Amino acid sequence: MKEKIDLKAYTGKIAEALPKGILLNTNGDKFNTMVIGWGHIGFIWGRDTFVAFVRESRYTKAQIDKTGEFTVSIPEGKPDGGIIKICGMQSGRNMDKVKEAGLTLEEPSVIKTPGIKEFPITLECRVLYSGKIEISALPDDIQEKMYPRNVGSDNPLANRDAHTMYVGEIVDAYIIK
Repeated sequence: MKEKIDLKAYTGKIAEALPKGILLNTNGDKFNTMVIGWGHIGFIWGRDTFVAFVRESRYTKAQIDKTGEFTVSIPEGKPDGGIIKICGMQSGRNMDKVKEAGLTLEEPSVIKTPGIKEFPITLECRVLYSGKIEISALPDDIQEKMYPRNVGSDNPLANRDAHTMYVGEIVDAYIIK
């Protein structure tokens, strides 16, 4: 069951949860989810939006590029550490994260990508714009901290490959009960 939310009333809660880990969900070849700690919720081009950043090497990127949509799942309290570990450290290319993390999928309302009951605050998003971050245009301190050249992009904690920024229009927002 879903209960619609007033997005503006939840913006602070979503922004507070983000650096602790929320889930970005895709449903291209199969359902996949990954932990994100970067993002932005706001208002762009006259629309409510969520901006997600996904590294070029991630399975999630290919999924979003294929479907043009994603959901964002946010915990109501402290995120479940087991879910964060599985969904943040493993690739969906090689495993079924739903099974391994014990996730319960909730059918979406507007798009085709489900939400996750265990992280019940849900944003359904359609991509309005995407673009690759130009690392060389960033200030040196951000380049050094977020994109150092000493970690290979095949490493699960890779930090040298660029992100693609996805501006998603929030087409529905609710809590899964």
